[in-house]
Amino acid sequence: MSRKPEPSAPPYMNLDPAAAAAKLGDPINTQRFAQAASFCAKGRLDLAKRGHAPEGKKHLRKFSTWEITKYLIPVAPAHFRRVLKSHPELPQGETETGHENGAKWFTLQEVLTLRDHFAAEGVSTKEYKPYKPAGAQAKITAIANFKGGVGKTSTAAHLAMSAALDGYKVLVIDLDSQGSMTSIMGGEVEDEWSTVFPLIAKDFAKALVAENQVREAAGHPPAPLDETLEEALKIGASDIIQNTHWPNIDLIGAQLNLYWAEFQIPVWRQSLRGWKLWDGLTNFLEDEGLLDAYDVIILDTPPALGYLTINALAAADILLVPLGASFLEFDSTGRFFDMLYTTFASIEDGENAANRAAGLPEIRFEWDVVRAIITRFDASQQTDLANVIQAYFGDFMNAYRQEYTALVGQAGEQVNGIYEADYRDFNRETYVRGRETFDRTYAEFKELLIGCWWRDEQEMKGQENG
Repeated sequence: MSRKPEPSAPPYMNLDPAAAAAKLGDPINTQRFAQAASFCAKGRLDLAKRGHAPEGKKHLRKFSTWEITKYLIPVAPAHFRRVLKSHPELPQGETETGHENGAKWFTLQEVLTLRDHFAAEGVSTKEYKPYKPAGAQAKITAIANFKGGVGKTSTAAHLAMSAALDGYKVLVIDLDSQGSMTSIMGGEVEDEWSTVFPLIAKDFAKALVAENQVREAAGHPPAPLDETLEEALKIGASDIIQNTHWPNIDLIGAQLNLYWAEFQIPVWRQSLRGWKLWDGLTNFLEDEGLLDAYDVIILDTPPALGYLTINALAAADILLVPLGASFLEFDSTGRFFDMLYTTFASIEDGENAANRAAGLPEIRFEWDVVRAIITRFDASQQTDLANVIQAYFGDFMNAYRQEYTALVGQAGEQVNGIYEADYRDFNRETYVRGRETFDRTYAEFKELLIGCWWRDEQEMKGQENG
């Protein structure tokens, strides 16, 4: 009778200290960090360029008649083809085979042109262009949470792309010095002067100039403006906003030096206590007319409640908080909301005490809507915990849980969004299911967006009639 093999010991037992020490190598100094950073920078560039054209730029793929009529313009394929045939002045698309009867493919710019035509000439009961009241300003959406790895950047990128495919004009602002959103959008940022840093600096410089006018009137010497502030006063929107490979998505990018803003902002605040450091981004968007130039503004924030995130949250109309269906992410998100309360209530209390003493109106931070979104959801393993999270968050929670699919994983490996992926690279069912994951997330976001606009419009009408 054969003996059963002895069970093997766990891998953490019977380790040899001498052998373990031999694997350590030499002690690490700071130069080794520089070497690792250099290797990673090269690797990041190589990986990012997987989705780039040979000249090193990202290009948005073309869209087939099947995609256009299924996802972008609500018409039947046969009617779509008849309209093109009867309107030769419209974009006719191109075939990849060169054969006249082959499948037609269109650039997104051509799709936008076709959408305009159908909106003007098509059936009035169909929504060829997305809802936005005439004269309404852009809604600003911040994607934020303490926790890293919860899908903030992925959610922000796909909402921007969804909105662009829907026909909205989008501005994406990357506030994370890691610059992942900038990489996804194919942006190039040489230094902090092409990020939001000079915008915040400009807001402080303007406040300092106004303070100096008061000092001068009182006979006091002015506070000096250093070279950074002098240069920041010359910066405008056109200096930092860059086009992307999407015709209706623009970008303010980020790179590592942006992190220095977290150190500089409190120094500026200390030197001028009257400067409202949380309003720098808000003032830039308003003063530069960007709320009228765009329909949707997406703010991708770093995984911390620093000064840049505070600027994003203060500017936002809509706050989306992604989290995974795990205890740790639920716990972290609860602490994030607690910190939001502590931070903004503290600002309100401090400002309003001074305002009351000066006979000025009080300030109050307010958001149109706040929603938590469960991301990377696995229904087979996480449904029970997701239901618990849903119960505790209540009306703060999005109804749809964003599933993780094979398409999402493969698109991420290629540094692309799923909307940039060619459906022919996937099984058709895989593509449709993967796309539906973000289409449904966008549908809930769009419902929030248009609901906010509609409510604003009704309030304005009520004021005019009152």
